[in-house]
Formats: sequence, structure tokens, C-alpha cells
Amino acid sequence: MPLNRVLSACAVLTLLTACAHVPPVADGAGGMSATVAGGVPAQWAAPLPPAGQPVQSDWWRVFHDEPLTALVTQALQANTSVRTAQAALQQARALRDVVQANQGLTLGASGSAQRSQVGDNTPGNTFRAGLDARWEADVFGRLTSATAASQADVQAAATNVGQVRVSLAAEVATNYIELRGLQARLAIARQNLVAQQDTLQLTDWRVQAGLASSIDLEQARAAVAQTQAQLPALDNSLAQTVQALAVLTGQPLADVQRWLAHAQPVPQPDTTLALAFPADTLRQRPDVRTAEHRIQAAWARLAQADAARYPSLSLSGSLGLGAARWSDLFDIAALTRILLASVSGTLWDGGAARAQVQAQQAALEQARIGYEATVLAALQDVENALNALRYNRERMERLQAAAQAAANANLLARQRYASGLIDFRTVLDTQRTLLSAQSELETARATHSADHVRLYKALGGGWTPSPDGTVATASGSSVVTPSGPATVAEPATAR
Repeated sequence: MPLNRVLSACAVLTLLTACAHVPPVADGAGGMSATVAGGVPAQWAAPLPPAGQPVQSDWWRVFHDEPLTALVTQALQANTSVRTAQAALQQARALRDVVQANQGLTLGASGSAQRSQVGDNTPGNTFRAGLDARWEADVFGRLTSATAASQADVQAAATNVGQVRVSLAAEVATNYIELRGLQARLAIARQNLVAQQDTLQLTDWRVQAGLASSIDLEQARAAVAQTQAQLPALDNSLAQTVQALAVLTGQPLADVQRWLAHAQPVPQPDTTLALAFPADTLRQRPDVRTAEHRIQAAWARLAQADAARYPSLSLSGSLGLGAARWSDLFDIAALTRILLASVSGTLWDGGAARAQVQAQQAALEQARIGYEATVLAALQDVENALNALRYNRERMERLQAAAQAAANANLLARQRYASGLIDFRTVLDTQRTLLSAQSELETARATHSADHVRLYKALGGGWTPSPDGTVATASGSSVVTPSGPATVAEPATAR
């Protein structure tokens, strides 16, 4: 069975089973399902299991191309999308800390001084100082569920950082490969232009000698002009690609132009690596993990809404000091002690609490459907990448044979035309065929490398998930630039 079919079948069974085994949600009137403890499904009470054999996180290194490695690493450090995602992660952490802080003991202090006079009476002074404390018992798990939801939000924000890194690395690599392909096509066009100009000179000599017609000369001039017209279009595409890389890496355009001015071949990876990953690596995709964490958050908020329907128990107390003179304020007789236990609940709210539970049930269902859609999209991405890799490899092999044959035919045609054995039309046809075949071959090589990038992206390469589903990155990495290696700090890991 083809690898892509095996991958799809295994991934469907592995990933969609998670959706199928989500515990059922009880109706709002009857409370939460018994399988839910503390607002989180039983099988998700522990951290998520590892994602299996991980895809190489820094997959761009398999291309063995130093400028590519430098560009990707710089983009992961400076790109605005990564920085925005990291800021969102910091916000999620802060909101989680707020929720956790609300579960502890709350202390407050107060103090006042008052001077008052009624009629002609002697003015009186009142001094007060107090210390208040309050704590709410989490009897029905409302606070625990709120904490679980906020922690799931943190994990979703962390894996979203991973998703941004995956997409960004793939986009940088694709643009870089396109740039090298454009440089190769530009070099081919210039080489063919030189050959066509030589042919034009030869034809001109033959016309002067009466061995060729003026029609041949005009056709030779037209061929030169057509090839010259391709150069500005390629230069324009090249400039736009360099500009895109400058934006992605957050670097000045002049610096990127200087780094990439020297043309290099299209980078080609080890083709045995991309197809050696097991099917369960599909769960490494950060968008799949983000969808899982969103289900966790929805589960916890559903439990929180259900627990909010029941009474709450809180303990509060205060110590107060009150006296008419400052010197008497700290006397034991001025001390007032109060301890209060209270139970509060809603007797009638018109069905608002039940409606809130139903709203959270609908949110959970949306999260489930979103997870399923994410998995199906992931399968489609992998299937398409595998198919493109296989078919484009076959196309590249055919184009290599075609380009070699076209080069041989062009060489023979030029030799025979110089000897007067064939007419100019044959030479013109072979030159056009050679230029087309070589240009298509370089385009196919770039497409083949880009197919590897798309497969790595489809398999979730470009980040390293930790066992709890957050993002784990190295503390630093070496960036190779034309001026030498430099060390840059990677984004902070998720807590």
C-alpha cells in the first residue's frame, strides 16, 4: 500500500479517536458527568502524552545551506508574527495567574482618623485600624475548573506560537528556494542569450557572404530580443522575492540583498528523510495540539458553569482597633474580632445558569468540530505534499533527460549550420527548445525542494513540543551570516 494511504489511515484512527472518546456531557439540569473530575475529563487530568517520534524541529538544516539556516533562524527571532504570538502567550499566562490568585486567601487593611463636632460640644476624635481576610471554599470545583480552563488557554497560546514558527519557517524556506530558482533561470537565460547573439553574428556574416537570407537574420534578431525580454521579468520576480525575505526576517533590504547577491544552486535535501516519519507524527502539528487544548478549555468552562449553579461557601474575618485617642488605639480593650461563615446561592434566576451551561456545551461542541476539521485539514496537507513530492520527482527526472537531449541537439544544429548543412530554422527551433527545457528543469528543481518544505510543514516540523503540549526551544542557536556566526536567543519557553 502506498505510504500516503497508510499514513492517512493510521492518522485518522489515531487522531479522530480522541474526539470519539470524549466523555458525554450531561444535561444542565442533572449536573456534570461522573467521568469529569475537577472540571476536566478524566483522560485529560494528566498532561497530554508525547507526540511519538518527532519530526526534526530544525528541518531546514537537511538542505545543508548556510544562508537558508541564517534566514530561518533570524525570522524566528525577529518576525512580527512570532513576537505577536509570544505577547499573546504572555497575556494568557498573566490571566491564568489572576485566576489562580483568586483561589487563595485575600487580605485587606484599612485605617482612618476622624474629627467631628456636634453643636457647641467639644470636638471628638475617632481612630480606627483594621485587617480583613476572606477565603472561598471550592466545594463544587468552580475555582478549580476556572484554573484548568486558564491553564488550557496558556497551552493553546503556547502551541499557537509553535504554529506561527512552523508556518514562518516554511514560508522563509519557500521564498529562499524560489529565489535560488530564479537566479538559476536568470543565469540560463543569459547563457542562452550569449549563444543566440553568437548565432546572430554568424548569421550576419553568412548574409554578407550571400550564404543566408535576410529572413534568417531577422529571425535571429527576434530570438535575441525575445530572450532579452525575459530578463527584466526575472529580475522583477527576483527583487520581489528578496523584498519578501527582508520582511519575513525583519532585516533591512540592503542587508538581505548583500547576503543573497551571490547566486547558488537550488538547495536539495536528502530525499530519504522526508518519507521516513511514522504516521503518529501528525499529532506533532501545533494546530492539532492547539485544537486539543481548546477542547480542554471548553470542558473546564463547562464544569465551571455547572458548578456556578450551586451555593458557594466562604469564610471571612476581621480584626479592628478603635479608640478616641491615638494612644489608646493599641490597647487590648480597643480590639474587635469578627469571624463570619456564609453560604450564598441563587434561588431563582429565570434559567440564566442553565442557559449558561447550555452555552458552554455548545462551545464544547464547537471545539470538538474544530478539532475534527483540523485533523482532516492536516491529513489533506500531508496527502497533497506526498503526492506532489512523488509526481514532481518523476517530472524532474523527465525534464533532466529532455534538457540533456535539447543541449545535444542545439550543439549539433549550431555545428551543422556553421558548416552550411542545415537551414537557420532548425537552429532557431533547437535554441528555443533548449532555453525552455533548461528553464523548466530549474523550475522543477525548485518545486521539488519546495515540496519537501511543504511536507515538513504538513508534518508539524519547525517546533519542539514538550510532553505537556507547550513549546520547547533551544536556549540559542548559531546563525551563519556572510560576516560570520552570531548567537541569538530563541523565544522563551512556555511555562
